[in-house]
Amino acid sequence: QVQLVESGGGLVEAGGSMNLSCAASGTVSIITAMGWYRQAPGNRQKLVASIRIDGKTDYGDSVKGRFTISRDDAKNTIYLQMNNLKPEDTAVYSCSAWGTRLSGYKDWGEGTQVTVSS
Repeated sequence: QVQLVESGGGLVEAGGSMNLSCAASGTVSIITAMGWYRQAPGNRQKLVASIRIDGKTDYGDSVKGRFTISRDDAKNTIYLQMNNLKPEDTAVYSCSAWGTRLSGYKDWGEGTQVTVSS
């Protein structure tokens, strides 16, 4: 089992920046990728960014060029640097870790609120 602990989040003005982090502990060897999802009220949850164990990253179209996902393997932690934040970035951001499709493994953090004021 893997535990995911998120930190960061809060209130920021439009145009500002914020950094989220997610630390994994437990059976981290099962993880093949980690990422961030977000869900705004009334909307479905969407993938924001992900990073695989080989370092390949992927971003949602709405955040490309503004958000950067990175990781510190020594700390089993991923980071999401969010720049030029917009009010439409307001959502609950949840960290996730997953394994191979064969394993069917996926875990979630508790989520952290990010609010961008206009």
